[in-house]
Amino acid sequence: MSEINPVNYSEDNIRTLDWQEHIRLRPGMYIGKLGDGSSADDGIYILLKEIIDNSIDEFVMKAGKRIEIKMDEGKVTIRDYGRGIPLGKVVDAVSKMNTGGKYDSKAFKKSVGLNGVGTKAVNALSGFFRVKSVRENRVKMAEFSRGVIKTDYPEADSSDRNGTEISFIPDEDIFLNFKFRKEYVERMLRNYAYLNPGLTIIFNGEKFYSENGLRDLLEEELESEILYPIIHLKDDDIEVAITHSDKSQTETYFSFVNGQNTTQGGTHLNAFREAFVKTVREFYNKNFEAADIRKSIIAAVSVKVIEPVFESQTKTKLGSNEIEPGGVTVRTFVIDFLKNKLDNFLHKNPEVAEALLRKIMISERERKELSGIQKLARERAKKVSLHNKKLRDCRHHYNDQKAARKSETMIFITEGDSASGSITKSRDVETQAVFSLKGKPLNCYGLTKKVVYENEEFNLLQAALNIEESLEDLRYNHVVIATDADVDGMHIRLLMITFFLQFFPDLIKNGHLYILQTPLFRVRNKKETRYCYSDAERLKALDELGKNPEITRFKGLGEISPDEFKHFIGKDIRLEPVVVGKDQTIDQLLEFYMGKNTPDRQLFILDNLVVEDDTNIDKKKTMMEA
Repeated sequence: MSEINPVNYSEDNIRTLDWQEHIRLRPGMYIGKLGDGSSADDGIYILLKEIIDNSIDEFVMKAGKRIEIKMDEGKVTIRDYGRGIPLGKVVDAVSKMNTGGKYDSKAFKKSVGLNGVGTKAVNALSGFFRVKSVRENRVKMAEFSRGVIKTDYPEADSSDRNGTEISFIPDEDIFLNFKFRKEYVERMLRNYAYLNPGLTIIFNGEKFYSENGLRDLLEEELESEILYPIIHLKDDDIEVAITHSDKSQTETYFSFVNGQNTTQGGTHLNAFREAFVKTVREFYNKNFEAADIRKSIIAAVSVKVIEPVFESQTKTKLGSNEIEPGGVTVRTFVIDFLKNKLDNFLHKNPEVAEALLRKIMISERERKELSGIQKLARERAKKVSLHNKKLRDCRHHYNDQKAARKSETMIFITEGDSASGSITKSRDVETQAVFSLKGKPLNCYGLTKKVVYENEEFNLLQAALNIEESLEDLRYNHVVIATDADVDGMHIRLLMITFFLQFFPDLIKNGHLYILQTPLFRVRNKKETRYCYSDAERLKALDELGKNPEITRFKGLGEISPDEFKHFIGKDIRLEPVVVGKDQTIDQLLEFYMGKNTPDRQLFILDNLVVEDDTNIDKKKTMMEA
């Protein structure tokens, strides 16, 4: 047996990457997952946020009360009216690592950004990037592409107001088929306005402004009536707003650290949930169940920390446990604040205290009424879980903190065995699960949560997702409805969306529910195959593939072979997020689409009816063959 010679390990094996090469090679270290814009935490929104964060920090430093944002297709421009980057450091500030004003804790005590890394990441991950700074009638500008400087303009005179303007276009080689979704951008900007009362943000001509901070946030987000006026409490480094809904079955929270929306919570939110229960128990001198106290709560909490330690560069979860280095813990700080402020408020507002007590007692009674049927449902689910043919699980799960790929996890909710069979055979067993429906699910509109336990299919789905109590232990980041694009498939989509809106609205509000987009057509010649998701894409493929291409119309998921299906649920997967707009509440949506038939709904159907004519496809194919 011949000896295997190891590869020589020498100086030649050591390579130092340029700053932009490192960011482009490992973008996940800086912006989390890439994505295409279908999720609110996809990379393009992190790029946008990193630039806005710097402008927000200028406002916090009382150096500019207005931020203007323009978005045209994929190009974004952010202009603030702060102090402007020092002109001699404009290029360095956006292209040299470890360069930034936030290393000086005196200038940015409680800033959002982290040491100026974010702007460099945006530069490196943009096909086009331009920085412009105006200070005291002088302007400095530079342009980059993928982090490499292309034009370094000399300083010049300027009559513009002081401030910084950043323009960028995400690199299409990294963010494939990306698209900014207006709903996600607007939600981000609304949060910035609520957290910075007095700041004006203009987005494509639309104004975002708040005077009352988190109170305005709750009033904007409320979907139904509240049981008592919003409790709004503030101190130097903490602000909370609290109320209870009369219909919601879940807990709804909005949490922030130094103006950053910590969508995954962290130590400050855990402390708030604990502190609210503790304060309420002590006020009423009764040992209520925590679930009864917090059921249907809607709350927002914002804290300021001198040196926040987040669990990732995207800053979606607070990991640090101290308000100041060497100081009091976040937990103690929040508990002491609520114990003092909330307790005083309840003593001074007995009508609110009475309303809160009534809500807790109602929740307690409902829980006890449901306990019997819950027990039976859990026992039934436990019996079938070992042989649950509806669920084909994956290995990684979203609620597993140690799972390396937890953000990629998804569960496909499919109709029938043919569709689930194709997905099951072509899925990634590490991160993709499949749950198979049997026919059309029940219309849940107007029903109580009792039906979730009585209906075996809903009960098994609830158990598979692990969302019975809250979203905290959700097992999949993406819950994907995968149905045929025909009338029956659309009906099943609507029924499933109704189920989630009725009983688990936070799943949608937190951006976890999606519709799987699958191709309508396959157009191919001997050299190339194109999958087309719309008629426009089909026509483009016909034009580009030349003479006599073969056209296949997919009418159902079961018609797509597993070998083909893997292309549609892999790295090029197209997911359409289910988003509730601000113009209608969930109650109004459900009543209009799923309630009794009305003249308004009939007119809506007639106005939006689309009749598909396959003969055009056949005609085109015949003409090309001729």
